[in-house]
Amino acid sequence: MKSFREMTLADYKALGLKAGLEIHQQLLTDKKLFCRCPAGNYSDNYDAEILRHMRPTLSELGEYDGTALMEFKTKKEIIYRINHETVCTYEMDDTPPFEINPQALDIALQIAILLNYKLVSEIHIARKQYLDGSIPTGFQRTTIVGIDGSIPFKDRIIGLVQLGLEEDACREVSDFGHLRTYLTDRLGMPLIEVVTRPEMRSPQEVAEVADLIRRLVRTTGKVRTGLGAARQDVNVSIEGGTRVEIKGVHRIPLIPLLIYNEAMRQSNLLQIREELHKRGITEKTFQYDSSEITPLLTETVWDPIRRALKRNEEVHCINLKGYAGLLRHPTQTDKVFSREISDRVRVIACLSRLPNIITSDSTEETIDSFIWQKIRRSVNAGARDALVLVWGEHTDVKTAVQEIAIRAREATKGIPNETRQALADGTNGFERILPGPDRMYPDTDLPPLEITDERITSLEKDIPDPLWNREKKYRRQAMPEHLVYLIAGSPWAPLFEKLCKKYPVKPVHIAVLLFERTTAWRRKGLPVDDISENEWEVYLGAAVKNPALLEAADPIFSEYMQKKVTDIKKAVKKFNPPQKNSDLKKFFTGLNDSKDNWPQSVDQTFRYLMGKIMHKCRGRIRGEEVAQFLKNELKDFATK
Repeated sequence: MKSFREMTLADYKALGLKAGLEIHQQLLTDKKLFCRCPAGNYSDNYDAEILRHMRPTLSELGEYDGTALMEFKTKKEIIYRINHETVCTYEMDDTPPFEINPQALDIALQIAILLNYKLVSEIHIARKQYLDGSIPTGFQRTTIVGIDGSIPFKDRIIGLVQLGLEEDACREVSDFGHLRTYLTDRLGMPLIEVVTRPEMRSPQEVAEVADLIRRLVRTTGKVRTGLGAARQDVNVSIEGGTRVEIKGVHRIPLIPLLIYNEAMRQSNLLQIREELHKRGITEKTFQYDSSEITPLLTETVWDPIRRALKRNEEVHCINLKGYAGLLRHPTQTDKVFSREISDRVRVIACLSRLPNIITSDSTEETIDSFIWQKIRRSVNAGARDALVLVWGEHTDVKTAVQEIAIRAREATKGIPNETRQALADGTNGFERILPGPDRMYPDTDLPPLEITDERITSLEKDIPDPLWNREKKYRRQAMPEHLVYLIAGSPWAPLFEKLCKKYPVKPVHIAVLLFERTTAWRRKGLPVDDISENEWEVYLGAAVKNPALLEAADPIFSEYMQKKVTDIKKAVKKFNPPQKNSDLKKFFTGLNDSKDNWPQSVDQTFRYLMGKIMHKCRGRIRGEEVAQFLKNELKDFATK
């Protein structure tokens, strides 16, 4: 494949790229979804810990889900850190659930209407198995609110499969070896899941659609924002490949690179399959054997194995018949096929210390060639065979050997169905086997809930104007494009439009105030949401009489948000405008004594003096009046 920057739409089409999204978004509710604990109270503090072990259960058809069985292999101990202010006995599966939170359901229904979904007539709660420990019950309660939605995108329509409403999982604190620890503060918070059809044509389009959906749901003002409030999963496949789900993408700009690397990975795995078939190795003819070779390594000076032997761990060798050279075949950017094996060993066998394997194909310096020759003779490896060494406790190594053989055999089929973890460098790593339909089964604790026509009619009254309609309207106002983007996707758009109608101030000034200045104030930690609609009106009403106040928004609102004044009127009153431009003359004259320190060029002098005078005049005299006065004075000064 070409480099990421060189790839074109035609290149992705030739690959047969298909990509879709699963977007998870927390809802802004007071309570959690199936209990009445407060939602959104994040804290690292905890009052108690609970230890649990997970085991799979049979589906309604009497079958086990493959993911559940994989998680069971890991033999994990799960620790839950509990804060009594945010968790009750429901989350620990010690009491039945409450009925679904009506506030959360109403928000989900409104978002479904906004995204053109067909709403269901009854809500049915199902259980979805999660044996990774992220939910203490071992399952997530979930339901479908709408199906067959759509959104306009560029010159076409992107289909939306379904919109689900479900409870959020725990926050992971650590995961090493057989111990995984979670915080339970976000557990049970209401979460919607928007699933798109794989109708985007390039990785960049996937990111654009993700951003469009993010902005659309935020126009309601009823979803949470901030790190972790929204998470994207990306589904990727190419021609001849299979659907792979990349989980937990927290930043939309990372999506294109993640898709590129997964497309590259699948392409390379198909090349490995083709080469194996040329060598006569298929799923049926695949062969391997394994042996414990700990005594052969007692003299090694390579640190990872030397330390393992000090811990009395075992070293096993897996001989992959006919695989020579393939373990170093590239997969993703700066990754090779042996990394696929290492990831499996880390996740399923819980051999978390890295490196956890070495291979005879490796070009890195590990154990010396003399020891490799001894190992080859010991396991009867031929020149076309590849060796993998793995070390650890007896039980873990036994699991690791099985997983290495499973992953090597899967290479003869192509791309395994997996859920993979998004990594910060735009690559991905193995997380678990892709779940199947056997993980879902009906919840018997909660009855069906009818969605009445009266409820829908009431909710429709509070649906925001679609994003694309807003954008057209603001462009007609000659609003700069970056402000069009900010306003259209903001829940403050109705306030912006109301203020524009009520006050004869240029819309661009109000837009900058509401959508740029407030962002800067939030970054400073100021409580922007404490500013009421009435306070915006007081300020703009004063600015109509004295337009210079538009340039004093920072000091006025900063004083108010920092509680230096009791109300906004007092902050505004501090800026009494001078009656005449004679005050400007006075300010300028006061600066003449320091003219020897002025910059050499006229432009630099203008900017220097402008800053000096505006420091005294901001909020009292408009900047354009000061600028005109100063230009005249400098012209007169230059002719003297």
